Amino acid sequence: MILRSSKEIEEARAAAGCVVQTHRRLAEWLRPGLTLAEIDAFCGSLFETLQCRSAFIGYKVRGHPPFRSHTCLSLNDMVVHGEHDETRLTEGDLLAVDIGVKHRGMIGDAAWTYSIGSATEIGRRLQACGRESLRRGIAAIRAGRPMIDWAKAVQGYVERECRFHLVRGLGGHGIGRTLHESPYIANTAPTYPGEWTEAWKAFEPGMLIAVEPMISAGTTEIRSRGNAWPIWTADGSLSVHYEADIMVTEHGCENFTAALDELPDVVGGK
Repeated sequence: MILRSSKEIEEARAAAGCVVQTHRRLAEWLRPGLTLAEIDAFCGSLFETLQCRSAFIGYKVRGHPPFRSHTCLSLNDMVVHGEHDETRLTEGDLLAVDIGVKHRGMIGDAAWTYSIGSATEIGRRLQACGRESLRRGIAAIRAGRPMIDWAKAVQGYVERECRFHLVRGLGGHGIGRTLHESPYIANTAPTYPGEWTEAWKAFEPGMLIAVEPMISAGTTEIRSRGNAWPIWTADGSLSVHYEADIMVTEHGCENFTAALDELPDVVGGK
């Protein structure tokens, strides 16, 4: 979506604000012992308070059953699209929470990863890499420049400097009145013709996008179970997921979810 009016921009900011407020409340509340079902119900209740609704629950993709959770809750080696169940959080778990809402007709969609109770050494490194890769990628977004600039900034940091891996086949997307719009925004530069056809498409002023590095400790490959929703790292290694809502401007971009960077890495500690 291209935001063309002050009203549309304000609506997009407000939707992103609902996502930020939900993450803030979650960061205060998350702790070892909670079940994923309890966390999802907590988010659903917050959405009602914030006068928004989940953009995920009931979401359909051909070949998949309707998504049944308010939020995507992806634990440890689960990369994205985790649904709620009775699994309990334990000390040192990595939990990626992807929150998507619809508010005043506009979508807000952003993910953040939390260490539960305390952080393992590899978990802390992954979180630091995820945060910084998002920052560097956003800094590379400029109107008139190709979208591959985002991927080069993110990939160069994650894979060359941090020695971690960006999972292949998953990336960011446009948002607006619907959850997933064009363009598709990969986190890695294409390696063969047709892999990412929009790599050289230019960022445009007013473009509203959700950019989201998904990083694995051990592999670029993913796995799933048939048409079930969750996606895991192929080797069972830990992963993190960070996502921000960005509006491209004439002279750079505005991060509607910038306040997420104030969130703690470790939540629910003693």
